[in-house]
Amino acid sequence: MPRSRWLACLFLVFLWSPLGLGARSVSLLSVGNSFSQNAHSYLAQLTEAAGHQIVLTNAVIGGCDFERHMRHADAYEADPSSSNGRPYYGGRSSLKELLCARPWDLVTIQQASPKSFKPETYHPHVDRLIAYIRANAPGAEILIHETWAYRDDHAFFGLTNLNTDEMYRLVRAAYDGLASETGFRLIPSGDAFEAARRDPAWGRFLPDPTFDRKSAQAPTLPTAESRALHEGFAWKTNARTQVAQLAFDGIHANRSGKYLLGCVWLESVFGVSAEGNSFLPAGMKAEDAAILQRVAHRVVSEKRRP
Repeated sequence: MPRSRWLACLFLVFLWSPLGLGARSVSLLSVGNSFSQNAHSYLAQLTEAAGHQIVLTNAVIGGCDFERHMRHADAYEADPSSSNGRPYYGGRSSLKELLCARPWDLVTIQQASPKSFKPETYHPHVDRLIAYIRANAPGAEILIHETWAYRDDHAFFGLTNLNTDEMYRLVRAAYDGLASETGFRLIPSGDAFEAARRDPAWGRFLPDPTFDRKSAQAPTLPTAESRALHEGFAWKTNARTQVAQLAFDGIHANRSGKYLLGCVWLESVFGVSAEGNSFLPAGMKAEDAAILQRVAHRVVSEKRRP
């Protein structure tokens, strides 16, 4: 085959391949908890729509903090056959095995949300975790995932002197401190949540004034809530009694929050704009997605923090 024809065929292969010209593939491991699960929810779809690929793995334990990740790592180092050293993926994996599974491009770390605004809980555990990652994934860039504040009506605020604004301020200060100490880049998820709350196009969460959680009967749920980024109310069946009970989650991200997080991570990982991304989760309005894309771009790429 003539060289010119061969080059033309090669060009077409690249042009029509899943990645295409100028596309990148990134491998990312998160050492986290349910907050990293939230952040990963739409990241692969947003990445694909942006013309790139990502390999995602989560070293997840619900509610896990820096100390517990290292406690399990220590158990594995002391006895690789110990079940306590393999807490991930249903007891099948240790942190060391996940770190060594492939040459990761990026590894993210984060504190558990109840401790996220308490920098005194970070050390020495995060220092040991960073050293462990460096020892077992030496080629990876470590990123800090800044988590977010709870929803305005969370009962947590009634038990403390905090509110959503104050919690955000403290969370931001704690993660900024860690970023300054380590020199690691920050994935500003918490900034994006707060930026959306302050953006006139999105706005603060407003509860449904007609919903009374004390008298509510299944399957009734709030119908007039506005601009929630957290899960909120849901009916769940008690496994023992089989009775529906009203649950509330003012901590984890809902569909809109997960989409915002995905846009933030897309821009942080690939350095590409989330604005105009074609991926839209089922049930999400295109105009709402566009607002969240703009918020993510403003916070990450334009570095305009609240």
